[in-house]
Amino acid sequence: MKRQLNAWLRVLGKALVAIASLALLVLIIAWMSGFFRDKIEPERMTRRGSASAGLATDTIHEVIKPVSEEAVGTLRAANRTVISSRLMATVAEILVVAGQEVKAGDVLIRLDAAEYDRRLEQAQQLLSAARSTVEFSETEFQRAQRLLPQNAISQAEFDAISNRLLVAKAEMLRAQQMVAESEVMLSYRVITAPKSGRIVDRFVELGDLVQPGSPLISLYDAASLRLEAPISEQLATRLLVGQSLSARIDAVNRDVTATIREIVPQADAASRSFLVKAEIDPDPDLFEGMFGRLRIDGGERRHLCLNTAALIRIGQLDYVDVLLPNGQIERRLVRVGTLGMPGRVEVLSGVQVGETVILQPTSNKPSDLSTTDNGESR
Repeated sequence: MKRQLNAWLRVLGKALVAIASLALLVLIIAWMSGFFRDKIEPERMTRRGSASAGLATDTIHEVIKPVSEEAVGTLRAANRTVISSRLMATVAEILVVAGQEVKAGDVLIRLDAAEYDRRLEQAQQLLSAARSTVEFSETEFQRAQRLLPQNAISQAEFDAISNRLLVAKAEMLRAQQMVAESEVMLSYRVITAPKSGRIVDRFVELGDLVQPGSPLISLYDAASLRLEAPISEQLATRLLVGQSLSARIDAVNRDVTATIREIVPQADAASRSFLVKAEIDPDPDLFEGMFGRLRIDGGERRHLCLNTAALIRIGQLDYVDVLLPNGQIERRLVRVGTLGMPGRVEVLSGVQVGETVILQPTSNKPSDLSTTDNGESR
């Protein structure tokens, strides 16, 4: 019995030591985290003994400015043509390269059509023979017409001669159609541009054997370029066909005017957007497939405006000194947005409209606010 009591006492002692160690660890963590100290709001810290006399100040005011949404799109040609072969022949000559401007009727490719030349010669020979047969049959028919009233030939012989003339004329007509067909097939050996445009690519080289229907050259009308962009359904419902918008083509660093020509009346289920096709003015520096941004009016946005001279940069944080009505100065943490006009920055939190902030010396101004070309911060 005494042994069991000693064993229980040892177990209880170890448990009490573990509990005491755990409690001590919790107290240390709470102390290090400031649990036993009074908290100060992170955005407000009053500077004791500060006075407002002789300090330069500025007032927080509200600004209303238009908002422009951007839709990313791609330049595509409305008129794009893929030229194919109508013959099975070998490529004998290629007269264009990718990127070249061509006019309607310009020769692009010539095919080797020796086989079709021989077919035309055969058809012409058949036509010549058929014509000789028709001439002979007509002479024979005219003689039979003179002999029939004299009973020099029977009616059966006259009918046979008349029938031979009809067959000869039919054969001549068939030979004429063969000649015409061979001439048409030969005309296909010269591939010409069906309309003016810019060569995108060619799909054959010299000596290649092409089949009927196989693509040879792709071209598009450079004057039909348009910017196609998926636009969210909230913005697309505000757009109208014929409306003019501004577009940015980054590759050439240029703004262009885009006129909406088509709004596909079906939203994409995945992105909840409508495809908008906007026509742009012809420009020799623009090519199909370029990246573009369509700018759409998104209404107005209100925000607070702060003088950048009031900002105090400490590490990665921004502060301002706010002059309170009682003359005290309160330092607050603020969150700033984009730069607007020179010397002004959007402030997102930390101050209210109408509050007075103290302008800091030049040495305390934040120096790492960078702006873009249109006055917005990066």
